[in-house]
Amino acid sequence: MSMRYRMQKPLSMKNHSNHNKSKCRGFSLIEVLVTFIVLSVGLLGLAALHANGLKNNQSAYWRSQATFLAYGILDSMRANRVAGLDEDYDLALADSPATGTSIAAVDLTNWINTLSSTLPAGDGSIDCVAASSICTVVVQWNDSMGEGGSDTQQFTVMTQL
Repeated sequence: MSMRYRMQKPLSMKNHSNHNKSKCRGFSLIEVLVTFIVLSVGLLGLAALHANGLKNNQSAYWRSQATFLAYGILDSMRANRVAGLDEDYDLALADSPATGTSIAAVDLTNWINTLSSTLPAGDGSIDCVAASSICTVVVQWNDSMGEGGSDTQQFTVMTQL
């Protein structure tokens, strides 16, 4: 006669496993809410990162434009070197260029107009010293959108004509 043995769970384990299932019913909802909060914070951080990138990109664009414009007027001065060394190109910040039909007057008028139309509150100055033939060009603009900098930015270049 063969005896069959069958393993049965003790009663206490059956009750225990049913008891855990009833306790954990709302746990998946809490997990979803926590995941939603973590995802929301991450997306807000990503949006802030993108906004900072755009702001800094605009600031870098204006700095590049200031560099191009400063070297542009220096090239014009090199093409008209005699007038540059005679200080016909000299101009202070916030001054208007002299009116006239000379090459220097036309170059300065075009340069100031380009500065003010390209850069926010764009302005510039030029100072040449005839004895050393050294010229200093300053391009100034308002960079209030830039990260951590002051509102007024300047790009300065010194060169010998």
